[in-house]
Amino acid sequence: MSARWAYILGGVIVAGIVVAFFMDEIRTVSVLSFSLRYAVPLILAAMVGIICERSGVINIGIEGQMLMSAFAGFFGAAITGNLILGTLIGIGTGMIMGGFLAVGAVTWKMDQIIAGTIINILATGLTSFLYAQGYVLPGVTPTVRIPLLADIPLVGPVLFNNGLFTYAAIIISIVLWGLLFRTIWGLRTRSVGEKPSAADTSGIGVQRLRFVNVTFAGGLAGLAGAYLALEAAGTFERGFTAGRGFTALAIMIFGAWNPLGAMFAAIFFGLTQGVASQLQADEVLAIPPQFVNMLPYVLTIVLLAAVSGRISPPAAVGKPYEKD
Repeated sequence: MSARWAYILGGVIVAGIVVAFFMDEIRTVSVLSFSLRYAVPLILAAMVGIICERSGVINIGIEGQMLMSAFAGFFGAAITGNLILGTLIGIGTGMIMGGFLAVGAVTWKMDQIIAGTIINILATGLTSFLYAQGYVLPGVTPTVRIPLLADIPLVGPVLFNNGLFTYAAIIISIVLWGLLFRTIWGLRTRSVGEKPSAADTSGIGVQRLRFVNVTFAGGLAGLAGAYLALEAAGTFERGFTAGRGFTALAIMIFGAWNPLGAMFAAIFFGLTQGVASQLQADEVLAIPPQFVNMLPYVLTIVLLAAVSGRISPPAAVGKPYEKD
């Protein structure tokens, strides 16, 4: 898909939103707010994939990292009676799972696909075995309304009246973009993902940087899992993440391994989900609801197929580094 057609598609979507806003303001704001909240874990999970793959490591285990973190965050908050502590437990669990991936993929030089698959299987098994009913959260996460900005028509209630996780996801995406493309850390990270041998020659510790980045990225997966359990649903069930980690990998590719591109791609995916849900609720389409629910995924696959031939991943991704 050329940039021109991408701009045309974006313009059509924006025009449609504006028209819908004037026709039914409350419903439009509701759909957009739902879309942004739905996109939050996808944004965070896509950031995990970007950090890992920009460092040269494929992270198929995002799903397992999110699932394990959601489990730990929910039961941590329920047992301790503290949502902040539950969130920190979720983030810490994500970093531990990221550390497992780093040990397998970086230190032991395992096949990275297999290492990530092991994490997914481990998380699914442990959360299913340890799951127990009867636990509830001590409360709900607060919503922060930013004065004045929240009063802006359409944009205000959607962007400036949200929970802390939503603000964190947007800020993290912007900060990560700045770090990747405007700092020495970002330059080194991109170099070990593109030309690790050249990075090693210039004095960069390729193995160490990959290990640290993959472990740190796991913390973002932990934040995504904590959001799902503590704010989005307020509970935990087996198979709770429902494939969001794999969806985030597609969003990462659609965003061309760029944090801002991935953020907007995730929001676009959330928008398709919000529109599909509204169509289903209004019974606009006289077709089974399963087909309506398929719409966001089908559209994502189509767009991904359209852009996949025009973008390329980091050159050294998936290749364990062997020092000459």
